[in-house]
Amino acid sequence: MGRVRTKTVKKSSRQVIERYYSRMTLDFHTNKKMEEERERRMDFVPDESAIKVDHIEVDKDTVDMLASLGMTDIPGVEQQADAPAAPTYPYSSRPGGGYGAGRRN
Repeated sequence: MGRVRTKTVKKSSRQVIERYYSRMTLDFHTNKKMEEERERRMDFVPDESAIKVDHIEVDKDTVDMLASLGMTDIPGVEQQADAPAAPTYPYSSRPGGGYGAGRRN
């Protein structure tokens, strides 16, 4: 069996502590568990990407923005069907505008 070189171990432990200092606790065993879970997640590769999207529906504003940038030929991007939206009012229909108790007499 080979030797464990003290200098190498200390250097790698310093690097781990520097990199993940904000997530470390004062308990060694908890830190070791967290590091093992992190390494396990780094090795995991999903079968199909979550960001792979063949069809994207966007609103008219987004289509206009893409057109102004010259990116209208992106495959899979389509404008969604316009649905009648409920009107939004910037102020309440109450006599004071909706900000507070209203006008006092």
